[in-house]
Amino acid sequence: AVAKTSAAPIERIKLLVQNQDEMIKQGRLATPYKGVSDAFARTYKEEGLVSLWRGNTANVIRYFPTQALNFAFKDYFKSLFGFKKSDGYWKWFSGNVASGGAAGASSLLFVYSLDYARTRLANDAKSAKGGGARQFNGLVDVYKKTLASDGITGLYRGFVPSVVGIIVYRGLYFGCYDSLKPVVLVGNLEGLFLASFFLGWGVTIGAGLASYPLDTIRRRMMMTSGAGVHYKSMFDAGSQIIAKEGTVTAAILLLYFFPNLFKNTSTLTIKASNLCSTLAPIQRT
Repeated sequence: AVAKTSAAPIERIKLLVQNQDEMIKQGRLATPYKGVSDAFARTYKEEGLVSLWRGNTANVIRYFPTQALNFAFKDYFKSLFGFKKSDGYWKWFSGNVASGGAAGASSLLFVYSLDYARTRLANDAKSAKGGGARQFNGLVDVYKKTLASDGITGLYRGFVPSVVGIIVYRGLYFGCYDSLKPVVLVGNLEGLFLASFFLGWGVTIGAGLASYPLDTIRRRMMMTSGAGVHYKSMFDAGSQIIAKEGTVTAAILLLYFFPNLFKNTSTLTIKASNLCSTLAPIQRT
């Protein structure tokens, strides 16, 4: 919760720049952001400092069951696939990737609506063309208005690319770490905290980069709940983004990945410092 709350301002800015074209189409944003720094400055000026944490409550609530379900499902699917290192490295690696991806996809089913609500709250900017009124008054209001306009389908819009993205992300996150750890962390690096930290950091960044385009597509689809026009599928969303936003869209999406990189780095750093604080008294005894 501390790590999520500390990184919340970065997360909100990432969501704003990631979804700004959808917000402009819906009249929820007057002019596009010029970049990450411009998004920070405008949000602070128009909404105040506290607004940088908008949507954080839903994200914190979502975090705990997500982590518990991920690891519970991971153990289940790992035993289900049942590949051992003696079966061969690549078969073992594939089993780790598959079990991690299946665990993430299974847990997503239970917490997706909270992620949807967090996205809508974070993108509810006070810079609409018609004035500065919010679309949603809070977490409960997101559920009420979405259910009234779109039904349960509205809360799960973008679920398919989310499943694909979580399979890619969790598959690489769990699979690569579990598979690379016994290969990389050997010899002098075995049991070294900093080595484990940087391996985890590298895997997290790599997995996030690989799944980021899918994350953009799913959040764009989320933003259409309550709107008159919806994307037909994840492929339709992806093709429209590229067609309407130019050939440089891929480069732009990668540019907007950097706020996510800083968010992941700060989150891992906080977790590491918390772990060190926990271990320090133990090591002194």
